Amino acid sequence: MTPLRVALALLLICALAAWQVSVIPQSLMEMTVGASLVPAGVVAGLSLVSAVYAISAWRGRQSDESLDPASSALPGSMGRLLSLLAGGALFMLLVVPLGFVLPAALCGMCIARAFDAPLGGKSLLICGSIAAVFWLIFARLLGVGLGPAFAPLGI
Repeated sequence: MTPLRVALALLLICALAAWQVSVIPQSLMEMTVGASLVPAGVVAGLSLVSAVYAISAWRGRQSDESLDPASSALPGSMGRLLSLLAGGALFMLLVVPLGFVLPAALCGMCIARAFDAPLGGKSLLICGSIAAVFWLIFARLLGVGLGPAFAPLGI
């Protein structure tokens, strides 16, 4: 895929994202900051970066590294892909019966494995800590309905 086609695909995705932001319903409460402020800012920033990339690609300043004979997939690319997919599948299958933290930690470990991190106690500790902090921030502080942290323990 040429850089210009990638740029056009990015611009199309940004247009779809802008449309989705425009259909976010307004809050019935009179709020200074609405629900669409942050998504609109993110989409605007990504659209600007995509437009700059598109102009650069149109001028021929972006190279297509996939055409370089020295560029090739790393060995074990199928295993990496399967590890990423397994992480997402594990999270979706286990989040209801086990709660949020353990499935998120396992998902993080699978993602780390896709980037050559060894599976072990260190990975479990790091991913579990990240998942627990995310759960505390989003579920407890912000009130997002992530469900229980550890469903079997009732926490």
